[in-house]
Amino acid sequence: MDIVELITKGGIAMWPLLALSILTMGTIFERIWFWATIALREGIIVNRVLEAAAGSWHVARQIALESRRQPIGRYLYAPLRLNNPDPEVFRLALESAADDELAAMRRGDKLLEAVIALAPLLGLLGTVLGLINSLGSIRISDLGTASTDGVTQGIGESLISTATGLIVAIISLAFYRLFQAFWFNQVKVFRKAGSELELLYRQDWLQQEESS
Repeated sequence: MDIVELITKGGIAMWPLLALSILTMGTIFERIWFWATIALREGIIVNRVLEAAAGSWHVARQIALESRRQPIGRYLYAPLRLNNPDPEVFRLALESAADDELAAMRRGDKLLEAVIALAPLLGLLGTVLGLINSLGSIRISDLGTASTDGVTQGIGESLISTATGLIVAIISLAFYRLFQAFWFNQVKVFRKAGSELELLYRQDWLQQEESS
């Protein structure tokens, strides 16, 4: 059974399910690529910026500036671009940048949430419509006769949409949970990197205050 035959037998609800599955797979592939690029570069950027900050804030600023294609680079660059800020202003810049970057990382979550909720309902709707169509042609006098054989087949075909809806929802839920785990890990990474950078800045600030 090819995809066209499967959609035909599944009924009208298969078309919105097909659209949802295409949107879901596109979102999943885009998010996998996004998280893969972060995993490959993030640790290197954090280590370079922190190591540079221990010796020269100008060098750390340049490294962060060159890494602005990555969320962690933009996050670390936000306070470093300021001109000799107060430690409290430095911390506020980190927090504001973290909020923006972490919110942007959740792109695609709303679509997956919608698919998780809608796909099973569309599948159930397709099954109900198929049952109505199959059972509507049955007459009481036909029960137990050969004329009802086609009805059994129609009921079986109507369940295709339910199975399809559940498959789409399960796949969406699995990747949604995976991306949520990646996001929660990013919260930890941002918090740790920001705290270390802020600590270095506060130590340097106190030394400048004492020397002046």
